[in-house]
Amino acid sequence: MKSEERTLAEEVYEIEVKISNNDGLDMRPAMQFVDLASQFKSDISVSNDQTSVDGKSIMQMSMLAATCGTKLKVKAEGPDAKQAAEALRDLVEVKKFGLPADNKK
Repeated sequence: MKSEERTLAEEVYEIEVKISNNDGLDMRPAMQFVDLASQFKSDISVSNDQTSVDGKSIMQMSMLAATCGTKLKVKAEGPDAKQAAEALRDLVEVKKFGLPADNKK
């Protein structure tokens, strides 16, 4: 049982998302991302070509300065890594975070 628990704790899941919000990753969508990421036990890191940051830190997420069209890599490590990555992908690409409900396509 111990080895199974250790394996689950070390689960790693990585995805790539594209920012489609016209305003890019400004404070509102960054806060939505951080709020969702913080609901998971896994460590979440987000990176562009130059910078890797903690996906649970609003200050670090703002350092990415991701504009519309930017591709980001989201890496989740921990017991709920797959669920975390998929929820974050859904937030960014399906729910079009940062947009008021009536502007979502």
